[in-house]
Amino acid sequence: MRVLVFSRTTGFRHDSIPAGVRAMRELHPRVAATEDPTALEDLTGVDAVVFLNTNGDVLTGAGRAELERYVRGGGGFLGVHSAAATEYGWPFYGELVGAWFDKHPAVQPATITVSDPDHPATAYLPAAWARVDEWYDFRSRPDARVLLRVDESTYAGGGMGADHPLAWCHERLGGRAFYTALGHTIESYAEPAFRKHLSKALEWVTNISTHGHR
Repeated sequence: MRVLVFSRTTGFRHDSIPAGVRAMRELHPRVAATEDPTALEDLTGVDAVVFLNTNGDVLTGAGRAELERYVRGGGGFLGVHSAAATEYGWPFYGELVGAWFDKHPAVQPATITVSDPDHPATAYLPAAWARVDEWYDFRSRPDARVLLRVDESTYAGGGMGADHPLAWCHERLGGRAFYTALGHTIESYAEPAFRKHLSKALEWVTNISTHGHR
C-alpha cells in the first residue's frame, strides 16, 4: 500500500506533525511524507492520501484538480485533526473532509462515545473511551457515517451539544473518505488505541490491509 502523507501548513502549525509522520511510517512501510504541494499534482499509483494536521490553503490549482480527479476516480482520503482547518475556500474539499473546523477550548480530558462499533476503526474501542485531546467544534455536521462522538458533559467548552461528531466516513464522492478530529497532541501518536484508529482508517479508505491484501 502506497500512502502519501501531506502535512503542509500556511496557518497554525501543530508541533505534533513530526510525531504523526513518524507514527504513519511505523504503521505503514510504504509511506512517503511531504510538504511540497507539487507532490499532489500527480497521484498516480497512490493508494491513500493523508492530510496530517494540514492548515490553511496548502494546494496549488493543479493539486486541487488532481486531488478531485483522484477521489472521484476511487482514491482513498484520510484527514487527521486540522485537516478540517484546511482549504476553506474550496467547496469540493469541504465535501471531502465532511465539515470544517470552527473553534475549540483548551486541551483537556474528555470521554468519547463509540457511535458505530461496526467500523474497523472503532470496533476494538470501549463504548466510552477516555483520553486527552483538543476537542473541535465544527461549522456544520457531516453528511456521513458518524463513528465517534465526544460527550460534552465530560469537558468544558464544547459548543455542539449532545450530537457532537468527532470521526466519520463516507463514500459519496467516488472514493472512500475518513476524517478524525483526534491527533492534536504529540502524545496521541504513541497511544496504541489511537495508532490502531489511524491504521484501520487507512485500511478502510484503501480497502487494502496493512499486509497488502485487498
